[in-house]
Amino acid sequence: MTEKEKRALISVTDKEGLVPFAKKLLERGYDIVASGGTARALESGGVPVMQISDLTGFPEIMDGRVKTLHPKVHGGILADRGNPEHMEKARELEISMIDLVVVNLYRFREAAGDSTLGEREVAEEIDIGGPTLIRSAAKNYHSVAVVVDPDDYRRVIEEIDAGTGEIGLETRRRLASKAFHHTAFYDAAISAYFDGLVTAEEETPEEIVRAYRRVRSLRYGENPHQKAALYELDGASDFTGLEQLQGKELSFNNIQDLYAAFMIARDMGEGSCAIVKHTNPCGAAVCETAAASFARARKTDPVSAFGSVVAIHGAVDADTARLLTEIFLEVVVARGFDGGAIDLLSRKKNLRLVTLPPEQWDRSMAGWTGREAGDQLLLQERDEGFPELDGWRLVTGRTPTEREEKAMRLAWRIVKHVRSNAILLCDHEGTVGVGAGQMSRVDSCRIAVDKARREGLETAGTAAASDAFFPFPDGVEVLAHAGVTAIVQPGGSMRDDEVTQAAERLGITMVLTGRRHFKH
Repeated sequence: MTEKEKRALISVTDKEGLVPFAKKLLERGYDIVASGGTARALESGGVPVMQISDLTGFPEIMDGRVKTLHPKVHGGILADRGNPEHMEKARELEISMIDLVVVNLYRFREAAGDSTLGEREVAEEIDIGGPTLIRSAAKNYHSVAVVVDPDDYRRVIEEIDAGTGEIGLETRRRLASKAFHHTAFYDAAISAYFDGLVTAEEETPEEIVRAYRRVRSLRYGENPHQKAALYELDGASDFTGLEQLQGKELSFNNIQDLYAAFMIARDMGEGSCAIVKHTNPCGAAVCETAAASFARARKTDPVSAFGSVVAIHGAVDADTARLLTEIFLEVVVARGFDGGAIDLLSRKKNLRLVTLPPEQWDRSMAGWTGREAGDQLLLQERDEGFPELDGWRLVTGRTPTEREEKAMRLAWRIVKHVRSNAILLCDHEGTVGVGAGQMSRVDSCRIAVDKARREGLETAGTAAASDAFFPFPDGVEVLAHAGVTAIVQPGGSMRDDEVTQAAERLGITMVLTGRRHFKH
Protein backbone atom coordinates (compact mmCIF):
# COMPACT_ATOMS: atom_id res chain seq x y z
CA MET A 1 0.00 0.00 0.00
CA THR A 2 1.44 3.38 -1.00
CA GLU A 3 1.45 6.49 1.17
CA LYS A 4 -1.58 7.88 -0.67
CA GLU A 5 -3.66 4.76 -0.38
CA LYS A 6 -6.28 4.48 2.35
CA ARG A 7 -7.29 1.49 4.41
CA ALA A 8 -10.64 0.68 5.96
CA LEU A 9 -11.16 -1.95 8.63
CA ILE A 10 -14.69 -3.39 8.65
CA SER A 11 -16.19 -5.69 11.30
CA VAL A 12 -19.97 -5.52 11.55
CA THR A 13 -22.89 -7.55 12.87
CA ASP A 14 -25.50 -5.49 11.01
CA LYS A 15 -24.60 -6.06 7.36
CA GLU A 16 -27.34 -3.85 5.92
CA GLY A 17 -25.91 -1.80 3.04
CA LEU A 18 -22.43 -3.21 3.64
CA VAL A 19 -21.54 -4.50 0.17
CA PRO A 20 -22.55 -1.35 -1.78
CA PHE A 21 -20.70 0.80 0.78
CA ALA A 22 -17.54 -1.32 0.55
CA LYS A 23 -17.62 -1.19 -3.24
CA LYS A 24 -17.82 2.60 -3.13
CA LEU A 25 -14.84 2.69 -0.78
CA LEU A 26 -12.88 0.50 -3.21
CA GLU A 27 -13.73 2.88 -6.05
CA ARG A 28 -12.31 5.73 -3.97
CA GLY A 29 -8.97 4.07 -3.33
CA TYR A 30 -9.54 2.25 -0.06
CA ASP A 31 -8.12 -1.19 0.65
CA ILE A 32 -10.43 -3.20 2.90
CA VAL A 33 -9.51 -5.36 5.84
CA ALA A 34 -12.29 -7.41 7.44
CA SER A 35 -12.85 -9.96 10.18
CA GLY A 36 -14.31 -13.47 9.65
CA GLY A 37 -18.05 -13.18 9.05
CA THR A 38 -17.76 -9.69 7.57
CA ALA A 39 -15.02 -10.83 5.18
CA ARG A 40 -17.16 -13.73 4.01
CA ALA A 41 -20.15 -11.44 3.42
CA LEU A 42 -18.01 -9.02 1.41
CA GLU A 43 -16.35 -11.73 -0.66
CA SER A 44 -19.72 -13.28 -1.49
CA GLY A 45 -20.78 -9.81 -2.69
CA GLY A 46 -17.76 -9.55 -4.97
CA VAL A 47 -15.64 -7.29 -2.77
CA PRO A 48 -11.94 -8.24 -2.46
CA VAL A 49 -10.76 -8.08 1.17
CA MET A 50 -7.76 -8.80 3.33
CA GLN A 51 -8.49 -11.00 6.32
CA ILE A 52 -7.53 -9.63 9.73
CA SER A 53 -5.32 -12.67 10.25
CA ASP A 54 -3.36 -11.77 7.10
CA LEU A 55 -2.80 -8.27 8.47
CA THR A 56 -1.67 -9.43 11.89
CA GLY A 57 0.05 -12.69 10.93
CA PHE A 58 -1.90 -14.25 13.78
CA PRO A 59 -5.00 -16.47 13.44
CA GLU A 60 -8.38 -15.96 15.05
CA ILE A 61 -8.42 -18.05 18.23
CA MET A 62 -10.81 -19.25 20.94
CA ASP A 63 -13.88 -19.52 18.71
CA GLY A 64 -13.33 -16.04 17.37
CA ARG A 65 -13.13 -14.40 20.79
CA VAL A 66 -9.71 -13.01 19.87
CA LYS A 67 -9.57 -11.55 16.36
CA THR A 68 -8.73 -7.86 16.28
CA LEU A 69 -7.00 -7.44 19.66
CA HIS A 70 -3.52 -7.06 18.17
CA PRO A 71 -0.88 -4.27 18.04
CA LYS A 72 -0.83 -4.31 14.23
CA VAL A 73 -4.52 -3.43 14.30
CA HIS A 74 -4.62 -0.93 17.15
CA GLY A 75 -1.23 0.54 16.35
CA GLY A 76 -2.54 1.35 12.88
CA ILE A 77 -5.60 3.02 14.37
CA LEU A 78 -4.09 4.85 17.34
CA ALA A 79 -0.87 6.17 15.79
CA ASP A 80 -0.71 9.98 15.89
CA ARG A 81 0.07 10.85 12.26
CA GLY A 82 1.60 14.13 13.37
CA ASN A 83 4.03 12.50 15.81
CA PRO A 84 7.30 11.48 14.07
CA GLU A 85 8.13 8.98 16.81
CA HIS A 86 4.78 7.24 16.36
CA MET A 87 5.24 7.02 12.61
CA GLU A 88 8.86 5.82 12.90
CA LYS A 89 7.82 3.09 15.32
CA ALA A 90 5.03 2.05 12.94
CA ARG A 91 7.51 1.74 10.05
CA GLU A 92 9.92 -0.19 12.25
CA LEU A 93 7.22 -2.69 13.26
CA GLU A 94 5.63 -2.76 9.79
CA ILE A 95 2.32 -1.41 11.09
CA SER A 96 0.11 -0.02 8.32
CA MET A 97 -2.14 2.94 9.05
CA ILE A 98 -5.90 2.39 9.22
CA ASP A 99 -7.91 5.45 8.21
CA LEU A 100 -11.50 4.29 8.52
CA VAL A 101 -13.02 1.90 11.06
CA VAL A 102 -16.51 0.55 10.39
CA VAL A 103 -17.86 -1.46 13.31
CA ASN A 104 -21.17 -2.32 14.91
CA LEU A 105 -21.57 -4.70 17.76
CA TYR A 106 -22.90 -8.13 18.63
CA ARG A 107 -26.64 -8.11 19.34
CA PHE A 108 -26.33 -8.31 23.10
CA ARG A 109 -29.59 -6.52 23.90
CA GLU A 110 -31.59 -8.95 21.78
CA ALA A 111 -29.86 -11.90 23.46
CA ALA A 112 -30.44 -10.49 26.95
CA GLY A 113 -34.15 -10.15 26.17
CA ASP A 114 -34.45 -13.73 24.89
CA SER A 115 -35.83 -15.84 27.72
CA THR A 116 -34.77 -19.04 25.96
CA LEU A 117 -31.06 -18.22 26.35
CA GLY A 118 -29.02 -19.04 29.45
CA GLU A 119 -26.37 -16.85 31.08
CA ARG A 120 -23.47 -18.38 29.17
CA GLU A 121 -25.25 -17.96 25.84
CA VAL A 122 -26.06 -14.33 26.60
CA ALA A 123 -22.47 -13.69 27.72
CA GLU A 124 -21.22 -14.95 24.33
CA GLU A 125 -22.94 -11.93 22.80
CA ILE A 126 -20.81 -9.48 24.81
CA ASP A 127 -18.59 -7.90 22.19
CA ILE A 128 -14.99 -7.26 23.26
CA GLY A 129 -13.02 -6.51 20.13
CA GLY A 130 -15.70 -4.31 18.58
CA PRO A 131 -15.92 -1.71 21.38
CA THR A 132 -12.13 -1.66 21.56
CA LEU A 133 -11.87 -0.87 17.85
CA ILE A 134 -14.55 1.80 18.14
CA ARG A 135 -12.94 3.48 21.14
CA SER A 136 -9.48 3.42 19.55
CA ALA A 137 -10.75 5.03 16.37
CA ALA A 138 -12.92 7.57 18.18
CA LYS A 139 -10.04 8.58 20.45
CA ASN A 140 -7.87 9.25 17.40
CA TYR A 141 -10.58 11.14 15.50
CA HIS A 142 -8.02 13.74 14.36
CA SER A 143 -6.66 11.08 12.02
CA VAL A 144 -9.26 8.30 11.82
CA ALA A 145 -12.98 8.18 11.02
CA VAL A 146 -15.23 5.69 12.80
CA VAL A 147 -18.66 4.58 11.59
CA VAL A 148 -21.02 2.63 13.86
CA ASP A 149 -24.34 3.24 12.08
CA PRO A 150 -25.18 2.06 8.53
CA ASP A 151 -27.24 5.24 8.17
CA ASP A 152 -23.92 7.12 8.03
CA TYR A 153 -22.51 5.20 5.03
CA ARG A 154 -23.94 7.66 2.51
CA ARG A 155 -22.71 10.62 4.53
CA VAL A 156 -19.15 9.26 4.53
CA ILE A 157 -19.14 8.69 0.78
CA GLU A 158 -20.56 12.17 0.16
CA GLU A 159 -17.86 13.66 2.38
CA ILE A 160 -15.11 11.83 0.51
CA ASP A 161 -16.54 13.02 -2.81
CA ALA A 162 -17.06 16.60 -1.65
CA GLY A 163 -13.56 17.93 -2.28
CA THR A 164 -10.24 16.66 -0.98
CA GLY A 165 -11.10 12.98 -0.97
CA GLU A 166 -10.84 13.02 2.82
CA ILE A 167 -13.41 12.76 5.57
CA GLY A 168 -13.35 16.20 7.16
CA LEU A 169 -12.44 16.90 10.80
CA GLU A 170 -15.92 18.12 11.78
CA THR A 171 -17.49 14.97 10.38
CA ARG A 172 -14.90 12.80 12.12
CA ARG A 173 -15.64 14.63 15.37
CA ARG A 174 -19.39 14.00 14.99
CA LEU A 175 -18.81 10.36 14.12
CA ALA A 176 -16.57 9.98 17.18
CA SER A 177 -19.25 11.45 19.42
CA LYS A 178 -21.79 9.01 17.97
CA ALA A 179 -19.33 6.15 18.47
CA PHE A 180 -18.82 6.88 22.16
CA HIS A 181 -22.61 7.08 22.59
CA HIS A 182 -22.84 3.70 20.85
CA THR A 183 -20.38 1.97 23.19
CA ALA A 184 -21.81 3.67 26.28
CA PHE A 185 -25.30 2.51 25.36
CA TYR A 186 -23.98 -1.00 24.76
CA ASP A 187 -22.16 -1.12 28.09
CA ALA A 188 -25.24 0.19 29.88
CA ALA A 189 -27.26 -2.72 28.51
CA ILE A 190 -24.64 -5.18 29.77
CA SER A 191 -24.53 -3.48 33.16
CA ALA A 192 -28.34 -3.63 33.45
CA TYR A 193 -28.33 -7.32 32.56
CA PHE A 194 -25.81 -8.18 35.25
CA ASP A 195 -27.64 -6.03 37.79
CA GLY A 196 -30.58 -8.34 37.21
CA LEU A 197 -28.46 -11.42 37.93
CA VAL A 198 -27.08 -10.39 41.31
CA THR A 199 -28.53 -9.39 44.63
CA ALA A 200 -27.75 -5.79 45.53
CA GLU A 201 -25.28 -5.47 48.39
CA GLU A 202 -26.43 -1.96 49.29
CA GLU A 203 -29.86 -0.43 49.79
CA THR A 204 -29.27 1.99 46.94
CA PRO A 205 -26.84 1.61 44.03
CA GLU A 206 -23.47 3.37 44.26
CA GLU A 207 -23.68 4.28 40.59
CA ILE A 208 -26.57 4.37 38.15
CA VAL A 209 -26.11 3.42 34.52
CA ARG A 210 -29.26 3.59 32.43
CA ALA A 211 -29.58 3.85 28.66
CA TYR A 212 -32.50 5.58 27.00
CA ARG A 213 -33.22 5.51 23.29
CA ARG A 214 -35.23 8.22 21.55
CA VAL A 215 -38.59 6.90 20.40
CA ARG A 216 -39.58 10.09 18.62
CA SER A 217 -39.41 13.86 18.76
CA LEU A 218 -42.49 15.63 20.13
CA ARG A 219 -44.09 18.79 18.78
CA TYR A 220 -43.10 20.57 22.00
CA GLY A 221 -42.83 20.06 25.75
CA GLU A 222 -45.17 21.27 28.47
CA ASN A 223 -45.35 24.58 26.61
CA PRO A 224 -44.98 25.43 22.89
CA HIS A 225 -41.64 27.20 23.39
CA GLN A 226 -39.99 24.05 24.84
CA LYS A 227 -38.36 21.43 22.61
CA ALA A 228 -39.11 17.84 23.65
CA ALA A 229 -38.72 14.18 22.74
CA LEU A 230 -39.82 10.83 24.10
CA TYR A 231 -37.13 8.38 25.21
CA GLU A 232 -37.57 4.80 26.30
CA LEU A 233 -35.41 2.89 28.75
CA ASP A 234 -33.48 0.22 26.89
CA GLY A 235 -35.10 -3.14 27.64
CA ALA A 236 -38.38 -3.52 29.55
CA SER A 237 -40.62 -0.47 29.66
CA ASP A 238 -43.86 0.40 31.43
CA PHE A 239 -45.25 1.13 27.97
CA THR A 240 -43.91 -1.90 26.08
CA GLY A 241 -46.64 -3.02 23.72
CA LEU A 242 -48.39 0.36 23.62
CA GLU A 243 -50.31 0.77 20.37
CA GLN A 244 -52.02 3.92 19.16
CA LEU A 245 -55.05 3.02 17.07
CA GLN A 246 -56.10 6.48 15.92
CA GLY A 247 -55.86 10.18 16.60
CA LYS A 248 -53.23 12.88 16.68
CA GLU A 249 -49.71 12.12 17.88
CA LEU A 250 -49.42 11.90 21.65
CA SER A 251 -48.05 15.12 23.14
CA PHE A 252 -45.67 15.60 26.08
CA ASN A 253 -48.57 16.35 28.43
CA ASN A 254 -50.72 13.55 26.97
CA ILE A 255 -48.03 11.01 27.80
CA GLN A 256 -47.73 12.20 31.39
CA ASP A 257 -51.49 12.09 31.90
CA LEU A 258 -51.80 8.76 30.11
CA TYR A 259 -49.27 7.20 32.48
CA ALA A 260 -50.99 8.72 35.53
CA ALA A 261 -54.42 7.47 34.45
CA PHE A 262 -53.06 4.02 33.63
CA MET A 263 -51.41 3.71 37.05
CA ILE A 264 -54.61 4.69 38.89
CA ALA A 265 -56.81 2.26 36.96
CA ARG A 266 -54.19 -0.45 37.37
CA ASP A 267 -54.18 0.02 41.14
CA MET A 268 -57.98 0.06 41.31
CA GLY A 269 -58.32 -3.23 39.47
CA GLU A 270 -60.19 -4.69 36.53
CA GLY A 271 -63.33 -2.90 35.43
CA SER A 272 -62.18 0.46 36.80
CA CYS A 273 -62.00 3.84 35.12
CA ALA A 274 -59.77 6.82 35.94
CA ILE A 275 -60.19 10.31 34.50
CA VAL A 276 -57.07 12.46 34.78
CA LYS A 277 -56.19 16.11 34.24
CA HIS A 278 -52.68 17.44 34.88
CA THR A 279 -51.77 14.01 36.37
CA ASN A 280 -54.45 14.33 39.09
CA PRO A 281 -57.59 12.21 39.10
CA CYS A 282 -60.72 14.29 38.62
CA GLY A 283 -62.79 11.14 38.92
CA ALA A 284 -62.35 7.39 39.37
CA ALA A 285 -64.72 4.49 39.86
CA VAL A 286 -65.09 0.74 39.62
CA CYS A 287 -68.55 -0.59 38.80
CA GLU A 288 -70.02 -3.66 37.13
CA THR A 289 -69.35 -2.44 33.57
CA ALA A 290 -66.82 -0.13 31.92
CA ALA A 291 -69.66 2.16 30.86
CA ALA A 292 -70.96 2.41 34.43
CA SER A 293 -67.43 3.03 35.74
CA PHE A 294 -66.87 5.90 33.29
CA ALA A 295 -70.28 7.44 33.98
CA ARG A 296 -69.71 7.23 37.73
CA ALA A 297 -66.18 8.64 37.54
CA ARG A 298 -67.31 11.53 35.35
CA LYS A 299 -69.93 12.59 37.90
CA THR A 300 -67.19 13.57 40.36
CA ASP A 301 -66.07 16.56 38.31
CA PRO A 302 -67.63 16.77 34.82
CA VAL A 303 -66.16 20.23 34.19
CA SER A 304 -62.59 19.01 34.72
CA ALA A 305 -63.30 15.85 32.70
CA PHE A 306 -63.46 18.04 29.58
CA GLY A 307 -60.14 17.63 27.75
CA SER A 308 -59.00 14.85 30.07
CA VAL A 309 -57.27 11.50 29.62
CA VAL A 310 -59.31 8.40 30.44
CA ALA A 311 -57.95 4.97 31.41
CA ILE A 312 -60.22 1.93 31.42
CA HIS A 313 -58.94 -1.27 32.99
CA GLY A 314 -60.70 -3.57 30.56
CA ALA A 315 -62.17 -3.58 27.08
CA VAL A 316 -64.15 -0.63 25.74
CA ASP A 317 -67.46 -1.74 24.22
CA ALA A 318 -70.04 0.21 22.21
CA ASP A 319 -71.99 1.29 25.31
CA THR A 320 -68.84 2.78 26.84
CA ALA A 321 -67.83 4.37 23.54
CA ARG A 322 -71.18 6.20 23.28
CA LEU A 323 -70.54 7.82 26.64
CA LEU A 324 -66.96 8.67 25.72
CA THR A 325 -68.13 10.53 22.62
CA GLU A 326 -70.36 12.83 24.68
CA ILE A 327 -67.45 15.04 25.79
CA PHE A 328 -64.14 16.21 24.42
CA LEU A 329 -61.33 13.88 25.49
CA GLU A 330 -57.64 13.93 24.64
CA VAL A 331 -56.80 10.23 25.08
CA VAL A 332 -58.52 6.96 25.97
CA VAL A 333 -56.23 4.11 27.02
CA ALA A 334 -57.62 0.63 27.61
CA ARG A 335 -56.78 -3.04 27.37
CA GLY A 336 -58.72 -3.12 24.11
CA PHE A 337 -61.57 -1.72 22.01
CA ASP A 338 -64.17 -3.92 20.34
CA GLY A 339 -65.33 -3.32 16.79
CA GLY A 340 -68.45 -1.43 17.75
CA ALA A 341 -66.46 0.91 19.97
CA ILE A 342 -63.93 1.62 17.22
CA ASP A 343 -66.73 2.45 14.77
CA LEU A 344 -68.20 5.01 17.19
CA LEU A 345 -64.93 6.53 18.39
CA SER A 346 -63.44 6.78 14.90
CA ARG A 347 -65.89 9.61 14.22
CA LYS A 348 -63.72 11.71 16.54
CA LYS A 349 -60.66 11.79 14.31
CA ASN A 350 -58.41 13.63 16.73
CA LEU A 351 -59.22 11.43 19.74
CA ARG A 352 -56.20 9.32 20.55
CA LEU A 353 -57.09 5.69 21.21
CA VAL A 354 -54.33 3.69 22.88
CA THR A 355 -54.10 0.07 23.97
CA LEU A 356 -51.73 -1.55 26.42
CA PRO A 357 -51.54 -5.36 26.56
CA PRO A 358 -52.89 -7.28 29.57
CA GLU A 359 -49.44 -8.07 30.93
CA GLN A 360 -48.76 -4.36 31.44
CA TRP A 361 -51.91 -3.90 33.49
CA ASP A 362 -51.16 -6.95 35.60
CA ARG A 363 -47.40 -6.86 36.16
CA SER A 364 -45.60 -5.62 39.25
CA MET A 365 -44.06 -2.16 38.93
CA ALA A 366 -41.49 -2.75 41.67
CA GLY A 367 -38.09 -1.15 41.12
CA TRP A 368 -36.61 2.33 41.21
CA THR A 369 -37.89 5.66 40.04
CA GLY A 370 -36.08 8.97 39.86
CA ARG A 371 -36.69 12.69 39.62
CA GLU A 372 -34.29 15.44 38.69
CA ALA A 373 -33.61 18.29 41.10
CA GLY A 374 -31.51 20.62 39.00
CA ASP A 375 -28.52 18.55 37.88
CA GLN A 376 -29.02 16.05 40.70
CA LEU A 377 -31.06 12.87 40.61
CA LEU A 378 -33.29 11.80 43.47
CA LEU A 379 -33.77 8.03 43.40
CA GLN A 380 -36.32 6.06 45.37
CA GLU A 381 -38.15 2.76 45.31
CA ARG A 382 -41.46 2.93 43.52
CA ASP A 383 -44.48 3.30 45.77
CA GLU A 384 -45.83 -0.09 44.78
CA GLY A 385 -48.57 -2.15 46.36
CA PHE A 386 -50.83 -1.78 49.39
CA PRO A 387 -49.66 -4.29 52.02
CA GLU A 388 -50.97 -1.91 54.68
CA LEU A 389 -54.54 -2.74 53.69
CA ASP A 390 -54.05 -6.17 55.23
CA GLY A 391 -52.95 -4.77 58.57
CA TRP A 392 -54.56 -1.43 59.20
CA ARG A 393 -55.45 -0.57 62.79
CA LEU A 394 -58.85 0.56 64.07
CA VAL A 395 -58.33 3.43 66.54
CA THR A 396 -61.94 4.39 67.27
CA GLY A 397 -64.65 2.48 69.07
CA ARG A 398 -66.96 1.99 66.12
CA THR A 399 -66.08 -0.69 63.58
CA PRO A 400 -66.65 0.38 59.95
CA THR A 401 -69.61 -1.10 58.15
CA GLU A 402 -69.02 -3.31 55.13
CA ARG A 403 -69.84 -0.44 52.77
CA GLU A 404 -67.60 2.01 54.68
CA GLU A 405 -64.73 -0.45 54.60
CA LYS A 406 -65.13 -0.97 50.87
CA ALA A 407 -65.17 2.81 50.34
CA MET A 408 -62.07 3.31 52.50
CA ARG A 409 -60.13 0.62 50.67
CA LEU A 410 -61.02 2.12 47.31
CA ALA A 411 -60.25 5.66 48.47
CA TRP A 412 -56.84 4.55 49.76
CA ARG A 413 -55.89 3.07 46.39
CA ILE A 414 -56.83 6.29 44.61
CA VAL A 415 -55.49 8.93 47.03
CA LYS A 416 -51.97 7.59 46.49
CA HIS A 417 -52.13 9.13 43.01
CA VAL A 418 -53.35 12.59 44.08
CA ARG A 419 -50.80 15.39 44.50
CA SER A 420 -50.09 16.13 48.16
CA ASN A 421 -51.61 17.37 50.33
CA ALA A 422 -54.37 15.04 49.20
CA ILE A 423 -57.84 14.35 50.55
CA LEU A 424 -60.27 12.10 48.72
CA LEU A 425 -63.97 11.53 49.41
CA CYS A 426 -65.28 8.21 48.17
CA ASP A 427 -68.26 5.89 48.34
CA HIS A 428 -68.19 2.16 47.66
CA GLU A 429 -68.12 2.72 43.87
CA GLY A 430 -65.90 5.73 43.32
CA THR A 431 -64.78 9.26 44.04
CA VAL A 432 -67.11 11.93 45.35
CA GLY A 433 -64.70 14.84 45.87
CA VAL A 434 -60.97 15.43 45.35
CA GLY A 435 -58.82 17.95 47.19
CA ALA A 436 -55.38 18.02 45.56
CA GLY A 437 -52.05 19.78 45.90
CA GLN A 438 -52.76 22.20 48.72
CA MET A 439 -50.16 23.54 51.12
CA SER A 440 -52.40 22.78 54.12
CA ARG A 441 -54.34 19.58 54.67
CA VAL A 442 -57.40 21.33 56.00
CA ASP A 443 -57.68 23.30 52.74
CA SER A 444 -57.59 20.04 50.80
CA CYS A 445 -60.46 18.83 53.02
CA ARG A 446 -62.48 21.96 52.26
CA ILE A 447 -61.84 21.68 48.51
CA ALA A 448 -62.85 18.01 48.39
CA VAL A 449 -66.10 18.82 50.18
CA ASP A 450 -66.82 21.97 48.15
CA LYS A 451 -66.23 20.24 44.80
CA ALA A 452 -68.57 17.40 45.76
CA ARG A 453 -71.31 19.84 46.82
CA ARG A 454 -70.89 21.90 43.68
CA GLU A 455 -71.67 18.82 41.59
CA GLY A 456 -74.66 17.93 43.79
CA LEU A 457 -73.02 14.77 45.12
CA GLU A 458 -73.96 13.39 48.51
CA THR A 459 -71.11 13.62 51.02
CA ALA A 460 -73.08 12.18 53.93
CA GLY A 461 -71.98 8.61 54.63
CA THR A 462 -68.85 8.83 52.50
CA ALA A 463 -65.34 7.75 53.45
CA ALA A 464 -62.30 10.01 53.30
CA ALA A 465 -58.68 9.08 52.63
CA SER A 466 -55.74 11.28 53.54
CA ASP A 467 -52.37 10.54 51.92
CA ALA A 468 -50.55 11.61 55.11
CA PHE A 469 -51.42 12.22 58.75
CA PHE A 470 -53.69 14.97 60.02
CA PRO A 471 -51.45 17.42 61.89
CA PHE A 472 -54.47 18.87 63.74
CA PRO A 473 -58.08 17.82 64.33
CA ASP A 474 -59.39 20.65 62.10
CA GLY A 475 -59.38 18.55 58.93
CA VAL A 476 -61.37 15.79 60.61
CA GLU A 477 -63.85 18.39 61.84
CA VAL A 478 -64.36 19.76 58.29
CA LEU A 479 -64.99 16.26 57.00
CA ALA A 480 -67.35 15.36 59.84
CA HIS A 481 -69.44 18.48 59.27
CA ALA A 482 -69.84 17.34 55.63
CA GLY A 483 -71.20 14.00 56.80
CA VAL A 484 -68.11 11.85 56.31
CA THR A 485 -68.44 8.76 58.54
CA ALA A 486 -65.15 6.91 57.92
CA ILE A 487 -61.53 8.01 57.54
CA VAL A 488 -58.42 6.09 56.48
CA GLN A 489 -55.06 7.75 57.05
CA PRO A 490 -51.50 6.65 57.90
CA GLY A 491 -51.21 8.28 61.32
CA GLY A 492 -47.88 9.37 62.75
CA SER A 493 -48.69 12.90 63.91
CA MET A 494 -47.60 14.21 67.30
CA ARG A 495 -51.30 14.93 67.77
CA ASP A 496 -52.64 11.52 66.70
CA ASP A 497 -54.42 11.22 70.04
CA GLU A 498 -56.20 14.56 69.56
CA VAL A 499 -57.17 13.62 65.99
CA THR A 500 -58.49 10.23 67.13
CA GLN A 501 -60.44 11.82 69.97
CA ALA A 502 -62.03 14.26 67.51
CA ALA A 503 -63.06 11.39 65.24
CA GLU A 504 -64.52 9.49 68.21
CA ARG A 505 -66.40 12.55 69.41
CA LEU A 506 -67.81 13.19 65.93
CA GLY A 507 -68.93 9.60 65.35
CA ILE A 508 -66.33 8.78 62.71
CA THR A 509 -64.73 5.37 62.43
CA MET A 510 -61.02 5.77 61.74
CA VAL A 511 -58.27 3.35 60.74
CA LEU A 512 -54.51 3.97 60.58
CA THR A 513 -52.46 2.24 57.90
CA GLY A 514 -48.99 3.12 59.18
CA ARG A 515 -47.91 3.81 55.61
CA ARG A 516 -47.89 7.22 53.93
CA HIS A 517 -48.42 7.92 50.21
CA PHE A 518 -47.05 11.41 49.60
CA LYS A 519 -46.88 12.46 45.97
CA HIS A 520 -44.89 15.65 45.43
